[in-house]
Amino acid sequence: MNGEVGAVNYNKQPTLILASASPRRRELIEQLGLIPRVLAADIDETLQTGEGTRDYVLRLSSGKARKVADQLSSSDVVLGADTVIDCQGHIMGKPGSLQQSIDMLSQLSARTHQVVTGVTVIGSGMAESFVVETNVTMREISEKEMRAYWLTEEPKGKAGSYAIQGRGARFIETISGSYSNVVGLPLFETAAALAQFGVHFDRPEPS
Repeated sequence: MNGEVGAVNYNKQPTLILASASPRRRELIEQLGLIPRVLAADIDETLQTGEGTRDYVLRLSSGKARKVADQLSSSDVVLGADTVIDCQGHIMGKPGSLQQSIDMLSQLSARTHQVVTGVTVIGSGMAESFVVETNVTMREISEKEMRAYWLTEEPKGKAGSYAIQGRGARFIETISGSYSNVVGLPLFETAAALAQFGVHFDRPEPS
């Protein structure tokens, strides 16, 4: 994978399969000029006893990618990813209710947390996995703001109960690291990894 890459034949590059139902990840990939085929993978996302944040997102990204790759041609390239919020060692998923949203945002309020994404790429009998972390600092958020934010429905389906690319941006003081990682996929690192599997973003995939 570290060898020199020769001339690129874009018409023959492998099909990119996104093993995720996240519309944000799909949009991020499309932002770079490539339309992936989406095949979501259903795996057990229960946090295991003693499992750290990095190990957790790597297990999920790898599990999603491998489950989809097992159903496809070896010439396809599968991308799996999973993003969570780590606030002082506590892993946050997606809120299922107003109270869960308030609980999450209360923990994030006036603190710095980490957005952690595990990414796995599988293709041609090879696999590569990595983790990207971004530090995000939020201002103090009142409960009134939290309740009003929930009513916009934006927090639903978002790790940590906020979306930096949406109305949640008003809560963010600073970020250190990849912005796209906070949205759901670290584009710089992902594009570099995919290039090693023959997937390039210089022009749209032929229809």
